[in-house]
Amino acid sequence: MELYDLKGKSAVVVGGAGGIGQAIAQGYAAAGAKVMIASRREESLVRAQGEIKAAVGAEVDYAVCDATDEGSVEKLVETAQAKYGTIDILCCAQGLNKKFPTLEFPMEELTNILNVNVVSLMMCVKHFGAHMAKNNRGKIVIVSSVRGKIASRNDGNIGYCISKGAVDMLIRQAAADLGKYFITVNGIGPTITETPMMTKIIEQRGGDTYRDQLASSLLIHRMATTDDCVGPALFLAAPASDFVTGEIIYPTGGLTCCG
Repeated sequence: MELYDLKGKSAVVVGGAGGIGQAIAQGYAAAGAKVMIASRREESLVRAQGEIKAAVGAEVDYAVCDATDEGSVEKLVETAQAKYGTIDILCCAQGLNKKFPTLEFPMEELTNILNVNVVSLMMCVKHFGAHMAKNNRGKIVIVSSVRGKIASRNDGNIGYCISKGAVDMLIRQAAADLGKYFITVNGIGPTITETPMMTKIIEQRGGDTYRDQLASSLLIHRMATTDDCVGPALFLAAPASDFVTGEIIYPTGGLTCCG
């Protein structure tokens, strides 16, 4: 048995049209999986599809899906099942962050964050999990954040941190509930990661000076990249992790050790 071989497996990556989700989809495709990426905007999916093919030579499929709409999630399951027959791997990488000081946080924005970061994940676990339960096997990998474990020193992140704390417990409870179907549920909790979207923010905050500031706070003195999440995501989707469930891996450069 090849511990990290995904040949013959099918994977759906929600939030796979950019950033960490796209990097994970590319990693799954490179490992031999049949991959479908899903997101709300078709133009982003087409771009990501082309970038993945250019990077690793693999054709990935895509489906437009609004993961905050339960009917759309159900349709995504149907689309993937019609394409692949069996869905072996689900990776949820969708997420949202809106920053406001705690004492001024608009409740409608908090509701929006929770819908994207928590409720949409629950709907994916519910419907993809039901498909996997029929086959008595499956791997669910959820991208959370180190901010589900430790708070941020910077004001403005309370909505995001609340949501990621909930995501971490969703991972653990789903693992407890779905273990009897031989479905593993695990998470990845990255620190600030340089995605295309984050690069714009970093440049606004001082570019390399800000990067150096972030890197100096970590035991491994550099910024995180999307590739740092690919290894954990591949492990959690592959046979190597068949006896691992309810766990969260933190690719944070040591932040959880000496943060």
